[in-house]
Amino acid sequence: MRENIVTSDNFEQYLISHPFIGKPQNLYNSMNYIMQLGGKRMRPKLLLLAYQCVANELNQDAYKLALAIETFHNFSLVHDDIIDNAPIRRGKNTVHKEWSVATAILSGDNLLVKSIELIMNTSFANKDKLLNEFLMLSQQVCEGQQIDLNLPTQEIITEEEYLEMIRLKTAVLPAAALRMGAMAAGANSENGDLYYDFGLNLGMAFQLQDDYLDCFGNSSETGKLEGGDIIENKRTIMYLHALKNLNSEDKDKLQSWYDNPAHDNDMKVKSVRDLFKKAGSDNYLLKLKAEFEDCALSNLDKACHDSETKQQILSLFELLKTRTA
Repeated sequence: MRENIVTSDNFEQYLISHPFIGKPQNLYNSMNYIMQLGGKRMRPKLLLLAYQCVANELNQDAYKLALAIETFHNFSLVHDDIIDNAPIRRGKNTVHKEWSVATAILSGDNLLVKSIELIMNTSFANKDKLLNEFLMLSQQVCEGQQIDLNLPTQEIITEEEYLEMIRLKTAVLPAAALRMGAMAAGANSENGDLYYDFGLNLGMAFQLQDDYLDCFGNSSETGKLEGGDIIENKRTIMYLHALKNLNSEDKDKLQSWYDNPAHDNDMKVKSVRDLFKKAGSDNYLLKLKAEFEDCALSNLDKACHDSETKQQILSLFELLKTRTA
């Protein structure tokens, strides 16, 4: 067995030992707060595993690139929490609740700057291509976030539009992390694309699982407000499916919960959950999630031929597939 096996602790130790330092102190404290708030570290671990599968080793530049991806991810979380006015992230106060909205905005902005700086400070020969990949990713995530903001104002939303939104907002990040890891290790474009497609399908499944857990998960496990998407009237895959499959009376009930202010959010969450189950929308989401997972596995089989690293990726895949938080 190789000594450079990628584990959660490997990257976590690297992250903790490389905090952001600067003044004013409250700005950098807020940045390190979100960075060290925990999480699955899925994206940096995927980047490191792709790098390891291609190069058969790891080095400091690979970890630096992984930190850039995790820093970007946390930038997006800080701004996402502001947009959603979310009070809790991973069971703790969000940055804008712990400090202020203004400080959170600046914290997110500086995390994005630090992401670029980390990439520029690597010594990879194709650093310019890695930066272009990162910039394309950044643009797509912003586009996905804006589409997410636009959807509530649309009279009609199709399933295809919703899936495109989560592709841009969520799935392109693990996809780009994998391709950047493979590219940095010297993979050709065809192999890099296979890693990207694996990450894209994994990311789609991951977000659908998030949607499911937001509705049916336990807040003590998820670290988020239970039924938050329902309370915020987010028209997810389950909502869109339910509208198509409920009878007219139940369809009116569902729309009424979303169109009118709720005096009792607990009752709203329970009633909407019941309607989703009645329509079979929960099972429909899980079936769709499984289809993306099957596609991801097919891409992985073609991309990674190192059995030891592949097994690590599959172990991470299984954890993500069955997670409850």
